[in-house]
Amino acid sequence: MIEFENVSFSYEKDRPVLRDVSFRIETGEAVGLIGANGAGKSTVMKLLLGLLSGEGRIAVDGVEVRKENLREIRRKLGFVLQNSDNQMFMPTVCEDMMFGPLNYMVSREQAEKKVDEVLAQLGLTELKYRHNHRISGGEKRMAAIATILAMEPEAVLMDEPSSALDPCNRRLVINVIRSLPQTKLITSHDLDMIWDTCSRVILLSGGRVAADGPAREILRDRELLEKHRMELPLRFQS
Repeated sequence: MIEFENVSFSYEKDRPVLRDVSFRIETGEAVGLIGANGAGKSTVMKLLLGLLSGEGRIAVDGVEVRKENLREIRRKLGFVLQNSDNQMFMPTVCEDMMFGPLNYMVSREQAEKKVDEVLAQLGLTELKYRHNHRISGGEKRMAAIATILAMEPEAVLMDEPSSALDPCNRRLVINVIRSLPQTKLITSHDLDMIWDTCSRVILLSGGRVAADGPAREILRDRELLEKHRMELPLRFQS
């Protein structure tokens, strides 16, 4: 589904952010991308979406991430931003959810039908006509996820989906993420959330893949995490 082959990237000459990064994510996998600040997690997401261009090969479902393919690539990928305010820009949740499908020439009737289906799936039917500036942070995060699902992506990318949420809303978001059938790539410093939602973890450090394997192994490895300036999930700290 998602392939990185020997990918390198620098914002400044001779200061690489990513160095020969390679990994493959299969269809249906839920993968956590973790690492300390500056490890390159956000850069991976931007390269995957074609917002940046580096060296090496990146492909989504066999289609290489190149300028001429970006429309097709972005139909396959749904990106949930860390700050929902940057994603929800229409007056109501319904209008936000319909915006993407309508731009892809889906009829208004079909778009609204998809809105109803997604909101029902997530248990958010009551948000349909709510104004974005009048819903809570947790509701807005859920609505942002719903907006992406209305586009029917094959894979969902999420940047810090649990940040700034209270415990109740954090649990709601985790439950929604776990229920999604799509391929998932999630970046987060919340390793307890990664434990709850991902079966596999890729650890970036110094712009390289420092570890790639089962979440249940990597997230219990105190020595490995501390070596790369991270700590065990809170549930394992004593």
